[in-house]
Amino acid sequence: MKDTSAPNDIDSETSSQLDSSLEKATPLRCFFAASISGGIAFCLYLLFNSVVQTYATKAVTSTNPVVVNLTAAVRTMVMGIVALGTGVFGVVAVGLLLLGIQLTVQGIRKA
Repeated sequence: MKDTSAPNDIDSETSSQLDSSLEKATPLRCFFAASISGGIAFCLYLLFNSVVQTYATKAVTSTNPVVVNLTAAVRTMVMGIVALGTGVFGVVAVGLLLLGIQLTVQGIRKA
């Protein structure tokens, strides 16, 4: 027979860790982290624009179809990775901003 009391102990430990981590989240921390994440997202956006413009102005000079296909694939992957990083940091910035607003409203309601 299996002991079914162990999962309850784990659940209570997890919920207590979650409560303590939520207590550490303050509006100031959220807004500060959102500004850092937004700054990184903006820098990645500028990098993305630079990469796109560089690729647009420099054409592939080879006549070999394999080289042309590989170049297109590498360019697409580089642009995709930079765009993904921009999107991730942008979404994180928005989420942290909204969390900071939520914590501020909850603090006002408690007072």
